Amino acid sequence: MTEERFERTVGRVQLRGQQVKRSTRGGSTTDQRLLDSRGPADWVHTDPWRVLRIQSEFVDGFGALAELGPAVSVFGSARTKPDDPVYALAEEVGRHLAEVGFAVVTGGGPGAMEAANKGACEAEGTSVGLGIELPREQGMNRWVELGVNFRYFFVRKTMFVKYSQGFVVLPGGFGTFDELFEALTLVQTGKVTSFPIVLVGTSYWSGLLDWLREQPLGLGTISPEDLDLLQLTDDPAEAARIMADAAEQRLRGTQR
Repeated sequence: MTEERFERTVGRVQLRGQQVKRSTRGGSTTDQRLLDSRGPADWVHTDPWRVLRIQSEFVDGFGALAELGPAVSVFGSARTKPDDPVYALAEEVGRHLAEVGFAVVTGGGPGAMEAANKGACEAEGTSVGLGIELPREQGMNRWVELGVNFRYFFVRKTMFVKYSQGFVVLPGGFGTFDELFEALTLVQTGKVTSFPIVLVGTSYWSGLLDWLREQPLGLGTISPEDLDLLQLTDDPAEAARIMADAAEQRLRGTQR
């Protein structure tokens, strides 16, 4: 005789056998927990609840940035000091991008991000900061005019790519490298198109480019054309021109 198998439906999830027993431990349902204000609130930190928080972050980000217009993201170190030459370089990058009609989007923090936002503001451009919740709270720098804070890195990264037409990357650390290589991967795999990536700071980036040629390219793990996705300059005005030229080419392509 076949053993009777219990079934239970929990929302869109179908449970059978041992899964039913596991799901009924504690003896309460989701709506019971919702309506009962007593007891621990641990359930709001579980994965199903996090899905709603993630959804709300996407909704807030899309709503805040939907009418942003042409924009370029600028990345660099939060540790860059105001008396560092890179700070002045970032400020010039922000200014030149604003002057050719781009909103300037940064991570909203201090250092090079602050400098780029400052340059955009002083050129009367749109200055945007996409902040992230971190153990050591940074807060939005004072030059951000439109700021959105996120809990989740992947939601924030989506906003950078979705609402930017390119990346300008200044000297930075692991966070900067993360954004750089994620953008490279998205362009290389065709997830985003017509997306220029400009490295500003020849002395800083040349060693990395040499390593990419000698190791990954030498071993065949990347192709020669993959390196062509990166453009290198010391001139903030040239970085802005590259972005403007790419935007014009993209516009021509859509008008054909």
